[in-house]
Amino acid sequence: MHPPAPCEQTCTLSCATPCGLHAPGERLSLADALGRWEREATQGICDTGRYRCRYFTWGEGPPLLFVHGLADSSQSFVMPAALLSRSFRCIAYDLPRSGGDGAGLARYTHADLVSDVYALLDHVGARQSYVFASGFGTTIALAALRGAPQRLPRAVLHAPVVHKPLTLTERGVAWLMRRWPGSLASLPLWRRLMVRLHRASFAALPPEVWTHYLDTTGALPARAFGRQARLLHRVDLRAQLREVRQPVLLICGDQDPIVRPEEAEALLRTMPGAGLMVLQGCGHVPALTHPELLADVVRFFLTPPAQTGDKVHIADCQVRAT
Repeated sequence: MHPPAPCEQTCTLSCATPCGLHAPGERLSLADALGRWEREATQGICDTGRYRCRYFTWGEGPPLLFVHGLADSSQSFVMPAALLSRSFRCIAYDLPRSGGDGAGLARYTHADLVSDVYALLDHVGARQSYVFASGFGTTIALAALRGAPQRLPRAVLHAPVVHKPLTLTERGVAWLMRRWPGSLASLPLWRRLMVRLHRASFAALPPEVWTHYLDTTGALPARAFGRQARLLHRVDLRAQLREVRQPVLLICGDQDPIVRPEEAEALLRTMPGAGLMVLQGCGHVPALTHPELLADVVRFFLTPPAQTGDKVHIADCQVRAT
């Protein structure tokens, strides 16, 4: 484990829940999480000036913004948000998809995605917010952290990406997807690819969790995925990392087929406030496969010891996904 450096930013957020990883963790079923989400979460639409952003807020406490990855949605975070909503005001939103949200994806830039973060936080009245981002969403989060350090004082980045150019074959697939009229689930071989990449991570879970994952990812319009993959190909944040000085916890699963732990570890040399935690026995989708562990880690890191009197250091935590 690599601990993050001390924070140089002023953070006025405070979580009332005691800090620390607890065991055994709270167990939560997908049905319970979705049921609570339907009863307790508030859904809304924020017009960012570029698209009508669908979002939900859930819980009380310091704001915690969730930014999803390429094939995900705000629904991807329902299980960890169900646990974290007792400590934080969870805010999750859908990146622009077109097909009803008014987004002109052909004109969208990565800087527009970052501006949308600030617009949403303004809309929900969050002067400051913690951030949890995953995959492609980590590129948005990192750029937002650099652009507004006083507003975003601390972040957790799962499967972090700063520069991931596509191969020639991947660029060709992305080009075709930008012209495909249906959803990801309608693509030939899409389900077979999902099984090859992720099915093993869900093997010990009830089958409805795997079905939920396929349903939520498969509903994304292929055009949106292709456009955002093109943005990912062009993003290069390596030269900007030294300017991100907030405490940032990088999280990777040791069995992640998309972003390997060594890729995250390489970021430690250029991010002065970064620490790394590798989740043993975990793949690319901990929000569904290990939501209790993920919620524990996020709660622990986002509750500064100075505010609770807890002397436990993140470097002392041995985290294993079981």
